[in-house]
Amino acid sequence: MSGTPTPKQALILWCLLGRHGSALQSALVPRIDKADREALIAGRYLEAEKQGRSLRLTVTDKGWAWAGEHMREPLPPSFRVLQDWLERMQADLAATGRTLAELVGSAPEEPAPAEPRSPARRASSKGSNSKGSKTPTPKQLRARIESAYLALTGGERAKAVRLSALRAGLADLDRATVDAGLAAILRGDRTARLSQFSDPKSLDPAERAAAFSPAGEPFHIIWIQS
Repeated sequence: MSGTPTPKQALILWCLLGRHGSALQSALVPRIDKADREALIAGRYLEAEKQGRSLRLTVTDKGWAWAGEHMREPLPPSFRVLQDWLERMQADLAATGRTLAELVGSAPEEPAPAEPRSPARRASSKGSNSKGSKTPTPKQLRARIESAYLALTGGERAKAVRLSALRAGLADLDRATVDAGLAAILRGDRTARLSQFSDPKSLDPAERAAAFSPAGEPFHIIWIQS
């Protein structure tokens, strides 16, 4: 590639930086063309690592440095509003002395592994609602998911919970039923969201097995806001 990213390639960097510098390619909008991705990798602005059926793209130190120094670089015309905001941000950083990395901040902390439940707790849970019971309605299922989530967070919201822990808390429901509830959240629940681990190497077999993977894109964490 040339000495500097093209407007389209600069947009890719900003899409990733908006996600703390790393994300699955399949989660990014607009769609990334292979030629632009490979050019950024060749220029050492990006690194790519296979994750499931997608690629995890991560901005390198060189990419961060370039972005921090070129916030006024042109973007595709249809993204003029983003370019205007970047210019405002650059002016603020220049006035305050902060760096782009300080502005973006660190990625959300990944939750600690859930403690295994005792056999007595599992037996109690299964006794209250066995897998042979009637399938809950979508509303009931959403309520069950939230109840299990709050039990794991001690009643707090906006905290990351691993799906492995959530599934354990819903052990009386079969996997297909829980997946249906997660799919409903992914389709547009305004008060909950699913996300991936920022470091796929941190996944152990239990986390991989508990992942919710629609269309081959694995999710491992749930957040419920309100």
